Amino acid sequence: MKKKPEQLVERYTIFVVGLLIMAFGFVLLIISDIGATPWDVLHVGLFLQLGLTIGTWSIIVGIVILASTSLLTKSLPKIGAFLNMLLVGVFIDLYLLLPFLKTPSYIVGQYVMGMAGIIAVSFGMCLYISAGLGAGPRDSLMLAIRDKTGWKIQHVRSILEIFVLVTGWLLGGPIFIGTFLFAFMIGPITGWFFPLSERLTKRLLLFTSKKMSKMNDHSMKRGIS
Repeated sequence: MKKKPEQLVERYTIFVVGLLIMAFGFVLLIISDIGATPWDVLHVGLFLQLGLTIGTWSIIVGIVILASTSLLTKSLPKIGAFLNMLLVGVFIDLYLLLPFLKTPSYIVGQYVMGMAGIIAVSFGMCLYISAGLGAGPRDSLMLAIRDKTGWKIQHVRSILEIFVLVTGWLLGGPIFIGTFLFAFMIGPITGWFFPLSERLTKRLLLFTSKKMSKMNDHSMKRGIS
């Protein structure tokens, strides 16, 4: 997808919306009480062991992963990776402060919330990546491994999630059925959402580009008249 300078506002808007959706999905899983995502199992485990906040640990872990990915790819990450690292951690902490986000009283509601979280994480991740501003620390690592190995993106994602899950469990992070559902479902769901998000972003950018072109033509005609 060819990037146009005048489309940066649209791309950053898509990027931030994707991060908001993804972070919301993380929080839905955390408060659903059926188990957090593997990465959040790690973040919560670090929080329980060392303090700070879950969002802060998301940022710290992101810094470590981003540095590792840069060494692997031998290139500096895009600005989007840095923004992702900071914004997702901030969004998580802000969402956790919302008083109306509470754990459902019934088990059915908890599972509905957990499944909604998995879908939100998958769609949000694919949407912000499709903006073309660079993947976040964890997704940059996922894409780097895919490029190095040639494996399918859903396979790489699943392997990473399982590895992080074990590490988070050793730190005492919250693991339950929802955690395993996320670990095994995130790959296939992401594989389905990825091309869909790219088509959606391409259409949005094409629409805004045509709209701006018509506005410019209209302004030129008014100037001539």
